[in-house]
Amino acid sequence: MTVIESIPVKPVPVGLCKTPPLHPRPDGQDRYTISEVAALSGLTAHTLRWYERIGLMPHVDRSHTGQRRFTNKDLDWLAFVSKLRLTGMPVADMVRYAELVREGEHTLDARQELLEQTRRDVVVRMAELQDTLAVLDHKINFYADARRASERF
Repeated sequence: MTVIESIPVKPVPVGLCKTPPLHPRPDGQDRYTISEVAALSGLTAHTLRWYERIGLMPHVDRSHTGQRRFTNKDLDWLAFVSKLRLTGMPVADMVRYAELVREGEHTLDARQELLEQTRRDVVVRMAELQDTLAVLDHKINFYADARRASERF
């Protein structure tokens, strides 16, 4: 197994993220329908409703007719949830994280531990993927060498 060296996690100061979130509308004018959020996030309306039902989404405001109205903050949350999904974090853990966020600042340690465990899992997965990549590269090179050898004759 290939070992990937890991450096300690350093907090990223607010405002130093690679790219700030871009929102189609400025704060205060950010009332998106579920179909707009589906188009912006790449998630289906069904998935957005399910996220809300299981507690993964915070409470989504409703219009006077009962239609969901998402905000830029909701878009940011969905972008973060999408990153958590890419880590392979189980949905139950994502819901637990969302619950901890809603509970407030006294859960900071628990949230940090959950994210640190997820990070450790990602590092292990990256090592597994590096090994898998090495096997694929070996096979690709084998076939390329075999093809070149057969072309010489």
